[in-house]
Amino acid sequence: MTLPYASQPAPVTPPSGAARPRLTFIGTGYLGATYAICYAELGYEVIGFDVDVDKIEKLSKGEVPFHEPGLDEMLRRNLAAGRLRFTTSYQETADFGDVHFICVGTPQRASGLGADLTYVEASVSNLAQHLSRKALIVGKSTVPVGTAEWVEQLVAKHARPELAVEVAWSPEFLQEGFAVDDVMRPNRIVVATKTEWSNSLLHAAHKGVFDLAATEDREVPVVSTDFATAELVKVAANSFLATKISFINAMAEVCEVAGGDITQLARALGYDPRIGNRFLQSGVGFGGGCLPKDIRAFQARAQELGAGEALRFLHEVDLINLRRRQRVLNLAAGLLGRKFGPAGPDLSGARIAVLGATFKPNSDDVRDAPALAVAGMLARAGAAVHVYDPQGMENAKRALPEVEYAKSMVDAVADADLVCVLTEWAEFRNADPVALGEVAANKLIVDGRNCLDATAWKSAGWTLRALGRPTV
Repeated sequence: MTLPYASQPAPVTPPSGAARPRLTFIGTGYLGATYAICYAELGYEVIGFDVDVDKIEKLSKGEVPFHEPGLDEMLRRNLAAGRLRFTTSYQETADFGDVHFICVGTPQRASGLGADLTYVEASVSNLAQHLSRKALIVGKSTVPVGTAEWVEQLVAKHARPELAVEVAWSPEFLQEGFAVDDVMRPNRIVVATKTEWSNSLLHAAHKGVFDLAATEDREVPVVSTDFATAELVKVAANSFLATKISFINAMAEVCEVAGGDITQLARALGYDPRIGNRFLQSGVGFGGGCLPKDIRAFQARAQELGAGEALRFLHEVDLINLRRRQRVLNLAAGLLGRKFGPAGPDLSGARIAVLGATFKPNSDDVRDAPALAVAGMLARAGAAVHVYDPQGMENAKRALPEVEYAKSMVDAVADADLVCVLTEWAEFRNADPVALGEVAANKLIVDGRNCLDATAWKSAGWTLRALGRPTV
């Protein structure tokens, strides 16, 4: 059922007796901290909870522990206004909140493809046993289908029965770099509730979003559904996006052997309204903390449910994506004129500048980042790798300490035999090829994101290779 923002269930008095539901966000990583800060901005009283003391101390001081445009100022403003605070106390969180959003991580299990629900279990169990009044626990974390019913069982086990604590589900759809707008101006809200009370309270928890939409003359579609469908929405969406990205990268592989140009092919495809042009940019592939682990966990859960055949294609999607990293290594070796041995190309003695470490621009997230993975592959092939990224340097140093890190783009490119652009930051897209050519040892460049103006770089004397395009 899809409802515009103007449609609303009957009002409900929050269990705390406050005029608006008091909200808590359990887990203050990227998801939970962003939601907590944005909902405080919408006027709610909010607590962010985490077991990580250092993270809570930083947030309490007004420091966002990750990069997200616009979030720092918003955090400081709402701390000062008294609407927002952070804690490591389950008791304080339980005593405060009417609606508790579970925002903890669900990483890939070390022992397989499936999702690790350890953090979900710990947060729900600990919260439930500290509750002293009726409350609504709402899942936001990306989880395998069937988790919401399991969370209900955890609540029944750990919360006092007379409190009648309820569970609902409402998945998140944040895009790193655009997360503030995704929270405050969502393109849809999906909710799964089992009673009128939980539906009304969850609507009240979203009313700030609806009110903002009304002032801007927008509608926010609300899809009210069952637990299983709500859990499937996020993993299905991520699987579709991953498939679209891997499809265009598969076409790039064909273009390379057939003599086609993937950028022109993608442009022609994008004009078809049934296909659209988003996520059709060929390159080194997708990464980050969501798409790779979500498509693997989805496959694992489908296998457990006896529907593994339905998602066999996601295995190939994953393989196509990972192949793009090796392709960058091969392009680099080809430009440098290096031979291929049984273990791959030998890049010994080559100095290579890698521009980009994060999985996408406007983020400091290096989790499963193709750029950083390729930097590691280049280093293991013997190259002296110098990495620069506008925001991801500190995270990259922790994840890949065996390469060098430059203070600027120019420092990275200085004396480089080869440059690889692997994250499409505006600083790299708009770089002056003439100026960089004056500091590089050789004018050789791999465009791993198809984001450079090939004509301009050619005019400046560079030899450019890009995935799925002819040599320029």
